[in-house]
This record gives sequence, structure tokens and C-alpha cells, in this order.
Amino acid sequence: MPEFATLLMAVAVGMLAWDCLEVGKNDAANLINGVFGARVMSHRSAVWLAGAAVLAGALFSSPVMETARKGIFEPGQLQLHQAMIVYVSAYIVDTALLHAYSAYGMPVSTTASLIFELVGAALGVSLSLGLVHWGKVGTVLNAIGVSILLTGIAGFLVQRVFRAAIQDEHTDHLRVLLHGPWIAGLMLTWLSWFMILKGMKAVPCIAAFREHFVERLGMGGFLLVAWGAATLLIHVLATIFQERLTKRLFGILAILGMLCLAFAFGQNDLANGASPGLSAFWLWKHADVGTAEATKMALPIWLLAGCGLLLVLGMTTKSAQRVTRAAVNTGSQFDHIALYAPGWCKALARALLRLRPAGPDLAPPPQRTEAGKRVHFDPLRAAVIMSVSASVIAFASSNGFPVSTTYVTFAAVVATGMGDRTMARGDADLKIGRAIWVVFSWFFGGLLALVAAAAVAWTLLKAGTAGLVVGLAANLALRVFVKTRADRHERQYHPKLPPEPVPETPA
Repeated sequence: MPEFATLLMAVAVGMLAWDCLEVGKNDAANLINGVFGARVMSHRSAVWLAGAAVLAGALFSSPVMETARKGIFEPGQLQLHQAMIVYVSAYIVDTALLHAYSAYGMPVSTTASLIFELVGAALGVSLSLGLVHWGKVGTVLNAIGVSILLTGIAGFLVQRVFRAAIQDEHTDHLRVLLHGPWIAGLMLTWLSWFMILKGMKAVPCIAAFREHFVERLGMGGFLLVAWGAATLLIHVLATIFQERLTKRLFGILAILGMLCLAFAFGQNDLANGASPGLSAFWLWKHADVGTAEATKMALPIWLLAGCGLLLVLGMTTKSAQRVTRAAVNTGSQFDHIALYAPGWCKALARALLRLRPAGPDLAPPPQRTEAGKRVHFDPLRAAVIMSVSASVIAFASSNGFPVSTTYVTFAAVVATGMGDRTMARGDADLKIGRAIWVVFSWFFGGLLALVAAAAVAWTLLKAGTAGLVVGLAANLALRVFVKTRADRHERQYHPKLPPEPVPETPA
């Protein structure tokens, strides 16, 4: 079927651009929610700055790309057109699924979606369990679960410790001068370790540094020395620049964490949007060497950079703003927020709240900018969200595991909110209910992706070109239907709230 394979290749390349845009639309919240929620930067500035880091990270994405490209199933056991059906089916389902979630402002894991879609499509083509690398699938899913648990625990503990030191005085010069250097030094140390020494360990100069310094001192010794040096440097700078630095220290750390997270995102999530299309194109281009050999060939840098640019463009869309806003509102310090959660989720949240031990709020009172915009997080919490998320994702990416940026960052927002006890403020049942609804949708979305991809792949295998036309038409029809319903949902559940009184800060 050479003609059908060529048609599949053309569709795969076209949908590659489409899917990269969808990945950017949904995962934009993962990159800027902390910085935007704390109003450290405007939404547009944060998106474009994070986008530059995404583009840089895209050039270092090969280990994760290989996992998604041929680690989930064995394309070498399929004929050319069968392998390409798997990739195209994953795209048909993925673009529709991500569009639906983004339109409703729901964060969804593009990583988990990709895995379940590739598994479902492989099963639909082969009608056999032997084609899927179940061990690798289990390893990746376990890595996702561990990353969520690790992020939740780390986010809660780090936020609680840092909040105890800073309290609600993140702009107080004396308090920041006392505690800011060791907190900033610790953040810089773990970001440097995970982002540079672990995430970029294949770069020659980084490998040489590890060999000459890290291995001689040992990991523990090196981290202590780096922490001490970073703490001393920040203290010296704070002494020199005084309030010009101390009042902006945690905001600067939040921006740095966002850049690191965006870089890790480019390494990790590029595989989700790009691997099916690039794999299909590479299989078609090198069909003469066989399916098994074609998947072993290296992908050129310019292809990865182009996909990274498409991800950035997706981050600028209106749907991306909905995802960002919903994630920020879920962990907001304000009492009353505009969110949607089903009744059963809010009922479960109220039951959980009754089990919560009583305790005072730890976060600062809600604030507004001079322009009247809500400040949902303070810069300290934004810095913790960004740095913890970036560290976990960079560590996973360096080991070739395409963990979920969505899961990790959402867990960081909720965990730091629990650490500050902001999840129990005001509309607590709505905030926690929304978190429950999001987590439930992750499981449902994975199952839906698997079943839908299997059905699409079987249809393409049996009906050929006609099946492809039906699949694309169904995709477009679903997008139109979802957009209409989502816009109505937006008007009903996300109206502009009236101004909320903000407690005055005592002089």
C-alpha cells in the first residue's frame, strides 16, 4: 500500500503541527501559573519568556523522544502502513482530546494521553497484546505516579518550612535579609543540580565538570558546598543592593524557576506532540531500510526546533489562558473564586474538610495590584511551585522518562496550597472539589484515549482511505461541538466576580 502510506505520511506531518499547538495550549498553565498567579510578570511577557526557554529545551529532548518514538510499542514488527496507522490514529484522538480539555480549562497530561493512545492504536492494528512493550509502559506510568507523589510531598514540606521562616513578610527587608539567602541558595542549588548537572549531563562541558568536581567531592559534599556558596553570594548581593533586591528576591526566583520549568518542558513534552508525526515521516522517508532500522535513525535538530516553535505558538491562545486561569484559581489565596466542579466532587471535598485538623492560615492575606488585579499567590509560593516542579521534571527527563508536566505542576500548586492552608479558605469545597475533578478526569481521559485510538486504528486498517476521511471528519465535528458547549460553559461558570474586600495590611 505505498499510496496509502504516502497519504498517511502527509496527514501525520500536517497533524504534527496541529498537535504541537494543542500541547502548547494545554500545558501553558504548567509553565506560567506560579509567575502569573503572583503577578510577577504579565501574562504575555511570561508566555514569551517561557517560550524562549521551551525552544531551547526542545533541542535537548532526544532521550524522551526515543521513549515515545519506539519505547511504547515495537514498530519493527509491523508493515510500513500499519506502523503509520498507529501514529496517525494517535494524532486523530490526541488533537480532539486535548482540544476538549483545553476548551473547558481542564489541565490534562499530554504524556499519559500519548502513551494510552499509542497502546490503544497498537492493539487496534495488531489485535494482539504482544506488540506493546508492557514493561516499558508500566515503567513510564510508575514514573508518572512517583513524580506526582514526590512533587506533592516536596511541595508541601518545602512550602511549610519556607513559610515558617518568611511568614507573610516576603517584602520585609530585615526578614528577607535574615532568611532569604539560605532559602534562595537552596533553591538555586537544587535547580542547578537537576537542570544542569542531571538534565544536561550529556553536554561535554557539563560531563567534564561532573568528573573533575562532583565526583571528587561526592554528591552530598558538592551540594553542601554549592548551597554554602550560593547562600553567601545572595547575602553579599542583598547587603549591597539592600531593598532593591530583598523586595524582589522571591519574584526573581519565581521567574528563574519558570525558565527552568519551561526548559524541562521543552525537553519532556516535545515528545508528546512531535514523536508520532516525526516517526511517521522518518519511516516513510527511510522505508527502503525497513521499519525496524528507520526508528533507530537520529532526528535532525531543525525538526525538533520547528516543533518547539509550534509549542510556543500554542501557548499564546485563548484556550491556554483558560487552563492557566483555572489552575491559578484552584490554589488561590482568595476566598471566592470562579471555578466549576461537579456536585459529587464538592460533597467529597466537604467530607474531607471535616477530617482536617484546625489550624491558622499561614499564607498572607489576599492582595490586589495597583490596577486592581488579584494576586493569587505571593512570590515565595510561586518560587516554590516553579522550582519544585522544574526539578522533578528535569530529573525524570534526564533519565528518559516522559513524565507529566501537567500532573507535576498541578500537584505543586495543590501541595503548596495545603502547606499554606489556602485550600481551606472561603470556597474550600469548590477548590478541593475542582482538584478532585481534575484528577478524576486524568483517569477517565486515559481510558478514553486508549479505547478511541484502538477504534480509530482498526477503522483505518480495515477501511483505508475512507476510514481516514471518516476519522478526520469526526475529529473536526467533535471540535466544533466542544467549542460551542465550552463557550457556553465559560459564560455560565466563569463570570467576572464582583470586587472582593481585601483586608488592610497594618502599618
